[in-house]
Amino acid sequence: QVHLVESGGELVTIRNSLKLSCAASGRTLDFAAVGWFRQAPGKEREFVASINWGGTAIHYAEDVKGRFTIFRENAKNTVLLLMTSLKPEDTALYSCAASRSDLPSTMEDDYDYWGQGTQVTVSS
Repeated sequence: QVHLVESGGELVTIRNSLKLSCAASGRTLDFAAVGWFRQAPGKEREFVASINWGGTAIHYAEDVKGRFTIFRENAKNTVLLLMTSLKPEDTALYSCAASRSDLPSTMEDDYDYWGQGTQVTVSS
């Protein structure tokens, strides 16, 4: 059992940057592969980015490639998402998820633990 807490979400204006954090506690062996997902009101949850424990396998959703960067600081049991060139379309509740395996899947059903999410709002 691993407990995940996201932080860093806030209200920003278009073209700004923001860094989100996902901090794990408890059974950190379950904090292997980690993914970020987001959900906007009235829309289904969608994949954003994922990373394996060693940082050697990384995936991004097509609409965030070149703008978002996922990385991790394992000594701090933390995975981060650096977001740049933010657009109003990026507005959503961002959640991190952890898998007991080290496969950085793009599918939410492959993850075992979820945080409560942090809200990102981008205004024009």
